[in-house]
Amino acid sequence: MNVMSKGHTAQVRGRLLDLIKSGDLGSDGKLPTERALSDRFGVGRRFVRQALDALEAEGLVWRRQGKGTFAGQPLDPMGDLAAKITGETNALEVMEARLCIEPELAALCAKRMLPNEVARLRILAQRQWEASDAQAIELWDGSLHRLIAQCARNRPLLTAFSLLDKIRSNPDWVAIRAKARDMASLQVTHSEHTALIDAIAAGHAQAARTAMRDHLETRFDALRQEFEAAGAEQGDAFFAAPTKT
Repeated sequence: MNVMSKGHTAQVRGRLLDLIKSGDLGSDGKLPTERALSDRFGVGRRFVRQALDALEAEGLVWRRQGKGTFAGQPLDPMGDLAAKITGETNALEVMEARLCIEPELAALCAKRMLPNEVARLRILAQRQWEASDAQAIELWDGSLHRLIAQCARNRPLLTAFSLLDKIRSNPDWVAIRAKARDMASLQVTHSEHTALIDAIAAGHAQAARTAMRDHLETRFDALRQEFEAAGAEQGDAFFAAPTKT
């Protein structure tokens, strides 16, 4: 690739990043097609493809054959099983389950994550910090936790995580998480994410386990207040016990 081509690719990459950060991609984070992006930016599709390749290498986008290109990290297909039990659980149960699973995933990550994957984690954490709207914040936060789960390289634990990840995509729960965030809480989250990634990068399993637990407990304290308020208004629907059959 000559200098001029590199320059065009870098410009397209920058414009793609602006598009991703704008929060205008929809809840699934799907980008326009390569042809649409080429027309939008006034460049050849080759430059769009090269820029997307670079973003994919950084962990900022992913592709699915026949479906398109999406911002963030892919959902695990096993997460679709969650649709069958979403109505049989509640927010507190999901919180408890995450506290059981994600600290262990973080500990395994500290033992198994590769240097380039740690770099991708830092990029995702920075993207969340720079996000300007609730949808983008949710996208990058979920992508970071998803990458940790994937890089723990434990299939049963990843399946369990994916189940919870899918349940958490419930629109009502997403809206309440957004209400629980403000600038102060986002600063805390960014600091906690940084400490978590530093522990993983250092290969300290116990420190990573503790950092993840501390981070989740911070978020759960904030969410609990919002869920309690929502429950008071909506007949405690968010905290209702699973229906017994």
